[in-house]
Amino acid sequence: MWPRLLAETWAAVSGDQPLPAGLEVTGEPGQLPSRLPVADMAIACTGAALLAAAALRAQHGRPVRAVRLDRARLAAAYLSERYPRVNGQPAPSGFAPLSRFWPAADGWVRTHANYPWHREALLRALGTAEDPAAVGAAIARRAARDVEARVVEAGGVAAALRTEDQWRAEPPGKATAANPLVGGGRTGDAPPRHRGPGPLPASGVRVLDLTRVIAGPVCTRYLAALGADVLRIDPPHRPELPSQAIDSLPGKRSALLDFGAHDVHDLLDQADVLVHGYRPHALDRFGLSPEALAQRHPGLVSVSLSAWGGSGPWGGRRGFDSIVQVATGIAVAESPDGDRPGALPCQLLDHGSGYLCAAAALSSLAAQEAEGGTHARYASLVTTSLALLAQPRATPPAEAPTVEPELITLPGGVMVVPPPGELDGVPLRWDRPLARYGADPPAWSGTSVR
Repeated sequence: MWPRLLAETWAAVSGDQPLPAGLEVTGEPGQLPSRLPVADMAIACTGAALLAAAALRAQHGRPVRAVRLDRARLAAAYLSERYPRVNGQPAPSGFAPLSRFWPAADGWVRTHANYPWHREALLRALGTAEDPAAVGAAIARRAARDVEARVVEAGGVAAALRTEDQWRAEPPGKATAANPLVGGGRTGDAPPRHRGPGPLPASGVRVLDLTRVIAGPVCTRYLAALGADVLRIDPPHRPELPSQAIDSLPGKRSALLDFGAHDVHDLLDQADVLVHGYRPHALDRFGLSPEALAQRHPGLVSVSLSAWGGSGPWGGRRGFDSIVQVATGIAVAESPDGDRPGALPCQLLDHGSGYLCAAAALSSLAAQEAEGGTHARYASLVTTSLALLAQPRATPPAEAPTVEPELITLPGGVMVVPPPGELDGVPLRWDRPLARYGADPPAWSGTSVR
């Protein structure tokens, strides 16, 4: 199924541009068993990013002859958050105790409480102490939709279990049904930004990374593997979880910056790409709306990633991969017995959307360099979810093959899953030591802090 999905994904990313090369896929199938075509979707999303890199490199006069993905390495990359090792020991990973499915009075609800501020909102909404038994009892007394509404109103993250038909029939589902897999395009008449050829497709490209958790960091760490200079910025008052930082920082530098006290536009003045994973319009007050960016930073490529796509009654709602799976019907489709909700074998919505954003950034860089303009692209976990649900179903194998992932050791000793893909027989890699979270200055390489 993946060749058709790749063609559709490439069209969503690049419009009417022809494929720059063929994609060779090696290895045994069955690495990510599921009723939904998870592995095929992973190939399509990641393959689109690799092909967009090949197209950008060909535009610089260095055509790529061979683009390759290995199924085992790809599966490991889509499970990358499980495997980092520090000093030879597994790094902490997984969901917090209050991030899980709960039986409600009339169904199921899933909560996400990995971050302390979301955990506090959950407890505030339910009026309970931080104890799984107390939380479970409070949820069991209420309807699933009531729990969802209470937690969201309190600033937390939760979703009641829905079937696909229920999602499509409700206002949030209707609002997202027409959204493209990757949207946006060119605005304005900014002149092209010409870059000479470098050793990698994105060499010389500066990427300002305002993302966290999995999807956005997957995008920006892939751009780093393709040669980009990636600077990740986090607010000091909302620190990243240590386990997330280890998996999300390969290839990057990491700095802390309070947008309210410092001007992020100083960094954007020298950037080529902005990738952010904040909720739609959350950054508008800092002058980071697409319209403001086009006026103040002509020629910039911006890529926005959100959970719910920015339209409809859930457009500004918080969300994560696991929550989108529950709301859109994936958890029902993946139910092991038709009663209990299930889950995908990996966080495909996060990882797949991340590679789609990388593909959009690379495709837009090529278009900007060729034709000029300012380019704003957007993707969401929910549109990736709907694309997956639209595919034919299958019966998964009884169990997945046991494959120990091949890890690479970054300078400094941290072991991580390598980036998937090869260009002309050369595997992608990260050459930088793993950044210490927040330890770098908020400045581009070779510049000083103002």
